[in-house]
Amino acid sequence: MNFLTVGHRGLMGVEPENTVRSFLRAEGEGLDQIELDLHLSKDGALVVMHDAEVDRTTDGTGRIGDLTLDALRELDAGQGERVPVLEEVLNAVTGPIQAEIKDVAAARVLAELLRERDEVGRVSVISFHDEALRAVHELLPQSHRVLVAGELGRDLVPRALAVGARMVSLELPHLSLDVVLRCRDAGLAVIAWTVNTPQELELAHALRLDGIVTDVPSIGAGGRCVRSPDGPDGGPDGGS
Repeated sequence: MNFLTVGHRGLMGVEPENTVRSFLRAEGEGLDQIELDLHLSKDGALVVMHDAEVDRTTDGTGRIGDLTLDALRELDAGQGERVPVLEEVLNAVTGPIQAEIKDVAAARVLAELLRERDEVGRVSVISFHDEALRAVHELLPQSHRVLVAGELGRDLVPRALAVGARMVSLELPHLSLDVVLRCRDAGLAVIAWTVNTPQELELAHALRLDGIVTDVPSIGAGGRCVRSPDGPDGGPDGGS
């Protein structure tokens, strides 16, 4: 099976994160999927940004939830890029997308948008928040769901199964072969974030992961290889 490569917030190591420019760069570099983050604006738009505040990645200040979409549009998100909404990204790129719900309230809005646009098959819904994935599971049972986790305790697999996830996205430094095997035994694919060096990529392959999330194009290109024949059969449906 092919090893999945995912562009983290587009390719944030070389472009302004979570911008259309960054997503197009990731797609142009040949990564399999792009990952982005979602919050709701004050007037209910699905805003593509990682933080709850705009301060770090734009020339503005304040919480996304306190700002209207028109106000967010005035901000510079890096190199003249504007803060995008999810609809713009869906129109701009052609490949698969991983949409991470940062704000639990965005789950219902996202589910409705994916249904209306018939994008359920292209967009994997990912989140650290079980509640958000559970809501999407109820609203869109056919959707691809991915549990993102930093803590890798014994409840990881039960949590993923409870929200109907097919994959888990886990932090590479915390991963062990035992964790990977526990997930595989439950039928869960495993990818890791964030893999930005040759050494980290080598570890990902040694753990026989199903894929990686990366900030840089060189690792993304290097990660596109085939796993050894003794790896598990089947492949991931989405990513984190």
